[in-house]
Amino acid sequence: MNKTIINKVVEILENEYQEVACTLNYRAPLELLISTMLSAQCTDARVNIVTPMLFSQYKSVNDFADADIKAIEEIIRSTGFYHNKAQNMINCCIQIRDEYNGEIPAVMEELVKLSGVGRKTANVYLSEIHHTPGIIVDTHAKRLTNRIGLTKQTEPEKIERDLMKKIPKEKWSDFSHRLVFHGRAVCHARNPKCEICKLNEICEYNKKNIKKDI
Repeated sequence: MNKTIINKVVEILENEYQEVACTLNYRAPLELLISTMLSAQCTDARVNIVTPMLFSQYKSVNDFADADIKAIEEIIRSTGFYHNKAQNMINCCIQIRDEYNGEIPAVMEELVKLSGVGRKTANVYLSEIHHTPGIIVDTHAKRLTNRIGLTKQTEPEKIERDLMKKIPKEKWSDFSHRLVFHGRAVCHARNPKCEICKLNEICEYNKKNIKKDI
């Protein structure tokens, strides 16, 4: 896909979703970090249902670091993979407390050293809290970028690196949010609404399906 078409994709999504933002609810940096960890293999909507109770009981790094894992598991059970998520949450906060003097790192290289924090979570955190541009590769981004033809990579980190070369840096974060919005509204995992998609004349997935129907 050449640069002109890539720019067209960016432009169409910008016009279609002019106001975008992170869809996780949070009031503090720690809440965003924990919420993003919880969102793995889970919808943001479900996370937003669970976190009010979680954050009413655990308000600080120390609270999480000293928490009973069973108590956290019970609260976050509906987000899936709750044992691993609870363990990562506690271990992550122990690291922040003991290795970073209670302060969440502000750079990618340090963030990804924390338990349960991969590049997706780190990019969400850095983008929201420190306004550092980042390509956030979640399930929507992975699905849409492959369908549209923006990348042929399938591994999240390789998709991220590929898109970083193609999308203007200042647009990285909002472009990532727009992929999420478009994935939820139109480009569903099952039965995508190609007939109403503003990208249907560009999208390689749609072009292939049109050929099959002919």
